[in-house]
Amino acid sequence: MDDALAFSALVLALSGQLVQEIHTSVSQQGFEDLRPAHGFAFARISAGGATAADLAEHLGVTKQAAAQLVEELVRKGYVERHPHPHDARARLLGLTETGWAATRAADRAARAAVASWREALGQARFGELVADLTLLAPPGPIRPAW
Repeated sequence: MDDALAFSALVLALSGQLVQEIHTSVSQQGFEDLRPAHGFAFARISAGGATAADLAEHLGVTKQAAAQLVEELVRKGYVERHPHPHDARARLLGLTETGWAATRAADRAARAAVASWREALGQARFGELVADLTLLAPPGPIRPAW
């Protein structure tokens, strides 16, 4: 297998493992009604300034699908809608305290999930990997500003 295919396969495998470990841990921390897609939505909403249309773009789904996801998260008490200051037709999305609690649970789970990677690589190599991936990651509202 050439390097490009190996890289793609390895990143996808690690990503899938990471998503599953975070989801399992978040569920075990009391958020059994959440799915991995909700976590991706929370990541965008927590960055601020998100509408359902922004969420649709972030998730790569239709506006209708994003609106249904938002409605589900509102109904479950994780997300709330606020008036948009510049567009009377749009609503800004925000996390409720329960939504922020789920986000903190996911943050703890993410740290725990990559702890074995940090241990396997050592702190210096792990830091270099994070720096390299930061160079490759696309810009956007959820990309951390380290």
